[in-house]
Amino acid sequence: MTTRTEATPESPESPKGADTGTPLALSALLAGTLVGTLSNNIINVPLAQILSYYDSSLEDGALLAVAFLLTFAASMPLAGYIGDRFGRRRVYCAALLGTAVCAAGAATAPSLEILIGWRALGGVAAAAFAPAVMGLLAWLFGPRRRARAVGAWATVNGIGQAIGPSLGGLIAGNWGWRWVFVPLIPIALVGLAGTLRWIPAFPGRPMRLDVLGATTLTMGSAGIILGLSMFGKSGVPVGMAWASLAVSVFVLVWFAVHCLRVRMPFVDVRLLTESRFARSSVASFAQMFCLGTALLAVPLRLSATGVSTTTAGMILFSLPAVMAVLAPLIGRITDRVGARRVLRCGLTILAITQCALAAVLGANDPDPWLVAGVLAVTGAGIAAVQTPAATGSTRSPAGAQGTGLGVFNLIRFGGSAVGAAWVTIGLGSWSVTIVFVVCALVVGSAFAATFLGRDPEDVEDAAVIRAALRDS
Repeated sequence: MTTRTEATPESPESPKGADTGTPLALSALLAGTLVGTLSNNIINVPLAQILSYYDSSLEDGALLAVAFLLTFAASMPLAGYIGDRFGRRRVYCAALLGTAVCAAGAATAPSLEILIGWRALGGVAAAAFAPAVMGLLAWLFGPRRRARAVGAWATVNGIGQAIGPSLGGLIAGNWGWRWVFVPLIPIALVGLAGTLRWIPAFPGRPMRLDVLGATTLTMGSAGIILGLSMFGKSGVPVGMAWASLAVSVFVLVWFAVHCLRVRMPFVDVRLLTESRFARSSVASFAQMFCLGTALLAVPLRLSATGVSTTTAGMILFSLPAVMAVLAPLIGRITDRVGARRVLRCGLTILAITQCALAAVLGANDPDPWLVAGVLAVTGAGIAAVQTPAATGSTRSPAGAQGTGLGVFNLIRFGGSAVGAAWVTIGLGSWSVTIVFVVCALVVGSAFAATFLGRDPEDVEDAAVIRAALRDS
């Protein structure tokens, strides 16, 4: 069987890009990471103001968040293919320019329907950021410096998570909600200029597009996210949500079967089971599941016990703040001791903190300072998972392909969507204690997955040990 691997552009270790990355090139890539994260969450706080302006209901406003997340996550594998086909730098530049245009369109939208449309288009543009940036990082930075570069990427992810909602609220409170989108424009344009100046052209390569594979993966992924977003929505029957999930799962199974049977599949699904990619994807899903759960469940629980919205926001800030601060250090540690060891350590911390959150938030009157402390340690655990997981994915055969990186990020952001949906279900049917106990179980499953399979590095180390024993 001939796989898509043969049609992949130059590998991350190709001579033209291997270990030639500079701090300026890294800064240009981080601009896209920042603008993508801000695009996702900068409207969270001003949402009520936007709905008041258009005299719309909360149900309509939910489409603003769902529209972006839906197109953002579902388009990632296709964006990865386009980067391989036409060149990752070219697609990254187009994403930066598209984000600036969509931000300007959103800022001037005359109706809520048009604003939702611009948000959906913005999600399509931002979908190219994660696979393009991770692919270019792997191409520009060799194995000895890659984890450190990925650590910087994780730092900016954390910064975007930390400042996005607060920045949106600050701008909307002082100048109005339309100005919320304006900062995205200069960040995107500065990143575009830096990319053209400091990042070499990534060679594209003629590749046949498996239309059926691309369509079924995109539609199935979109259906999963849409189905999850239906849970807890007033006026939406629970059966409709389950039906959407069932149909989407069937479509994704069809996608997998199709890719196993065709000569040049959209994604070589066999590569997705390789140990580094599989454990990195499962760990990223668990990490984002916990993050998505905490960002929604913690403020809801604190508000229900009488804590003000402002105080709840400050308490929640400790999680992404610690996550951002520790990411560079985690990158350096990963370079020294290896991704799998750091990953296991991060998952262990994350499992413990989820149990701690279950106990602390389950109290009749949760101590806000204790909650903030547990969230800070949670941020450390997430940082210790995010960087080695992303590094491991770029070192895998699937990560050498844009579609593989797209699938990795689809799984990663899918974890956040599942986490948010679980909060809606868990708090509605059980309690906040059960919500975080399930989070601990998800993390425990990811920890177990780190023991499956053997990496090429493991085989090499075993060979060295056997040779040393023979010599002795």
